[in-house]
Formats: sequence, structure tokens, C-alpha cells
Amino acid sequence: MTDPTDLPATPQAPIAYLTEPLKDLAAWVRYFSEAEIPVLADTAIALEDLRAREDDVDPGMLAAVIEADPLLTIKFMAHVATKRRPGDVTETETVMSSLVMTGVAPFFRNFGPQPTVEDRLHDQPEALEGLREILLRGSRAAHFAMAFAVHRGDTDVAVIHQAAYLHDFAEMLMWCHAPTLALDIRAKQQANTTLRSANLQRFVYNIELDDLRQALMKLWHLPALLVRISDGKHPDHPSVRNVVLAVRLARHTAHGWDNAAIPDDVDEIAQLLNALPRVALAFLRKVEPPPS
Repeated sequence: MTDPTDLPATPQAPIAYLTEPLKDLAAWVRYFSEAEIPVLADTAIALEDLRAREDDVDPGMLAAVIEADPLLTIKFMAHVATKRRPGDVTETETVMSSLVMTGVAPFFRNFGPQPTVEDRLHDQPEALEGLREILLRGSRAAHFAMAFAVHRGDTDVAVIHQAAYLHDFAEMLMWCHAPTLALDIRAKQQANTTLRSANLQRFVYNIELDDLRQALMKLWHLPALLVRISDGKHPDHPSVRNVVLAVRLARHTAHGWDNAAIPDDVDEIAQLLNALPRVALAFLRKVEPPPS
């Protein structure tokens, strides 16, 4: 394994963060269309370790590293979309299928040593903590979503898992690029737990993050199925509902099972799984991921 000290030193120059909200959704989309997307330091180290023995790396080994980092996953999937020829009948819907299509060597040619979240937020420890909380929540959401999808016999388990894991990537980008604003939202939520996230986001960012997520996924031409399953504002389809409820449960159980909203979550999940609420609750406790 590559030692972190073997990586090229990243200059700790002052970072230009956004400290005021942009005007509207279009302005935020323009900003993030050009903004750098950093990855986790562990991811950057793992990539350099694989790069050093590229000839021995297969798509499965590389996919495991990419899929463990939602920021790199978004970055890679957006890159793959730029290589898709107009009129292609099929889309690569997962990291693994994308790597099989593009190949390992082209990945390393296109993705050199990666900028890291830890370097970007080196002077923002609270923001780094906030981002890590979102990453843990995303991992829980993906775990729950996959369990629901398997139970339901859904044919798109991999995409549902990916949609839940990537659900909060717009919030992750805010922590990286506008940490002061993200911290403001967290402080307001902690002061008043009854405040709705969407209302706070409109107040602080001038937008809802759900809208930013969908706009960026479409801008980056991510797979249509992934975009559709990620659209929580149209939860009529069971696969969308699967993701929405998994994300909600992950948020409400982040600090235990005593959140007042959990009984309502269980009732809705029971409907999704076609089970009695007490049976659904037992299932949820059984499939809950272990503490990270």
C-alpha cells in the first residue's frame, strides 16, 4: 500500500470558498459545471497504489475503489458520459459496466493524481466533520436501499443502491465549496429540529438541493435510469420510493432509533415491502448496517 507521504505534496494555498449564496439554480449549475470535484484522501491513495501496478489491475479491483467514494463515482460517471457516442442504444448504468466499456488503462490516463477533500478543507475541520457525516449517512442509505430492493425482487438492485449512495452528492459539494453556508444550515437544524431541510436550503442557498442534484445529473448526462430513480420529487415508482425511504430512514436513524419520525418511516416502508409494520421493523433492525 502506498504511504500517504509518498504522494506529491499538495500546496496548502488559501481556498476560495463561496460565502454567499448564488442567485438561483442556473447560477449554481454553472458554478458546479466548472468546479473541481475532490475525492477522499483514502481514495486518492488507493488509486495511486493501483496505478503503480496498472498491468495487474482488473475492472473489478478499480470499481471497488471508485464505488467506495460517491464523489469519484459522480466524477467518473460524468466523464464516461462525455465518451458516449450520439445514438448509442444502451447506457452503462454502473461503475463496473462503465469500466468494462472504457477499460482500466484509459481510466488512469484520464484520471491523474486526484485533489482531495481533506486538502480542500484543511482549514475547515467542522466542515470536514459535516461531510463525513453525510458520507456515513449515504452508506447507510445505500445499504437499506439494497436490502429493500432485494426483498422486493427488483431487477435494478445495483442502480437503486447507487442512487441511494449518490443521493446527497449535491450536499457533499456544498460542504466542499461553500462550507460556511453548509455549517449555517447545520446550526439552524440543531437549534430547531422541526425545521424542514428544503425550507432551510431555499433560505440559505436560494435553491433546494434535490433540484441541484437532478440538474447536475442531467447536465453531466448520467444514465437515464439513475436520474429517474434519483428523482425524489416524483416518488410514485416503487424504485424511486425505495430510494426515498432508504435515504429518509438513514437520516432519521443516524443517531439511534428514537427519532420521532421513525414510526412513520416504518409504516411507509411496510407498505413498500408489503408487510405488517412490526414485521417491517424487525426486518429493518436485522438489515441495519453495523456501526462504522
